[in-house]
Amino acid sequence: MSKFYPVIMCGGAGTRLWPLSRRDFPKQFAVIRDGRSLFERSYERARSFALTERVICVSHSDYRFLIKDITDKYSTPSTVLLEPAPRNTAAAIATAALYVSRTEPEGILCCMPADHEIASVERFHDSLERAMDNAEQGWVVILGVTPSHAATSYGYIKLGKPISEAAWAVEQFVEKPNEAAAASYLRENYLWNSGLVVARADVIIEALARQVPEIVAACRRALDKSTEEFGFTRLNNEAFLACPAISFDYAVLEHHDRLAVVEFNGEWSDVGSWTELAKLHSHDAASNRTSNEVEFRSCENTFVHNPDRLTVALGLSDVVVVDTADALLVAHSTKLGELKDVVSCLAAANRKEVNAHRSVARPWGWFESIDQGENYQVKRITVKPGGVLSLQYHHHRAEHWVVVKGSALVTCGERQFVLNENESTYIPQGAVHRLENTGDELLELIEVQSGSYLGEDDIVRLNDSYGRTNEPKRAS
Repeated sequence: MSKFYPVIMCGGAGTRLWPLSRRDFPKQFAVIRDGRSLFERSYERARSFALTERVICVSHSDYRFLIKDITDKYSTPSTVLLEPAPRNTAAAIATAALYVSRTEPEGILCCMPADHEIASVERFHDSLERAMDNAEQGWVVILGVTPSHAATSYGYIKLGKPISEAAWAVEQFVEKPNEAAAASYLRENYLWNSGLVVARADVIIEALARQVPEIVAACRRALDKSTEEFGFTRLNNEAFLACPAISFDYAVLEHHDRLAVVEFNGEWSDVGSWTELAKLHSHDAASNRTSNEVEFRSCENTFVHNPDRLTVALGLSDVVVVDTADALLVAHSTKLGELKDVVSCLAAANRKEVNAHRSVARPWGWFESIDQGENYQVKRITVKPGGVLSLQYHHHRAEHWVVVKGSALVTCGERQFVLNENESTYIPQGAVHRLENTGDELLELIEVQSGSYLGEDDIVRLNDSYGRTNEPKRAS
């Protein structure tokens, strides 16, 4: 049996799940239920498969520390390939296949999106084993999901002739059908297209080279010129940006002549909308759903996502309510298809709520904006054990720090000292400073900023433990 490499593709933005999903914190990293994100659930499914050799994650470099927070929890060998910019799934899969082929040309990849939910893990692993059997014979295998209802939001695969005991040739791909067509597919030989692809590395490379050789060439150069830093493999920027942005479906699957499908008969969702996410939660007698504290009265078929406060819903029907710290979505379920366009309009208006949550993740922990006004801003800063903020200074602001939990090692100019709970210090404008958590528990402090400009890009880094440089508009 060839060695097996799950490939988790986790670079998407997920605007259909705004305001939970943001550009800097897309849906695959948001906690959906059970205290775990979709990415963590995908990673656990991949690593727990008995034949897994190494888990490969392909992602935009902006998300590298969100990924590392999860992969560091486990002992499973992992590789994180960092793309300098999104180039769709053909480039992601090509890069992963080229990486594996360096040592295992016939290694088998299972390329899976990071934002899918699969509840039936044992059945999923059984389907992977059947797919591997056919992939070893040179087939590109798709996992097709047994339809549970006439979905119009999924693509379909029509089964052709059997090629083995558990696999069929793909006869036809069907894009998202209308309701009548979807209902007819339930009575015929059709499966949902899950987007999960299983194939040998050399087969993937050959198929891509036949259809889109420029992608293989660009990804090969980007990998050959990659650099290793802080446990990540950073693809060469110039080489990778020459790669066309094309999906693997369009580049390969619609043209390949040895294409098979293996059935997965279990619970699966691409979590592509609030309607699909709602289905992950249990419902009451009137089909109302939530995972939080909600009092439903005279409501039906209503979903409420409100992790931070009590919500009372009165007389609602077919409504979705999503409450976050800085943005609120209230929509009729039939209008959710327009959400992507609304988010685009918000982005065009430079609304910060499109890009980031009020709570912002950083490699050392996270910070949350509590209050802001003219010439001042208040933040809650949480630093993980061992976390170190960059050695930095600001041109336009001064800062006051008050420790509320744990202890902090502070550098300010030539001084270095420890702040304990209920102690504070002042960082003058222009002073070189740094904050470290040398303890074994979370460090929490309140930061009060004052000055003429308080933007995150007013940070001049002199030294950083995580390899970050001064990044205008995205600084931390």
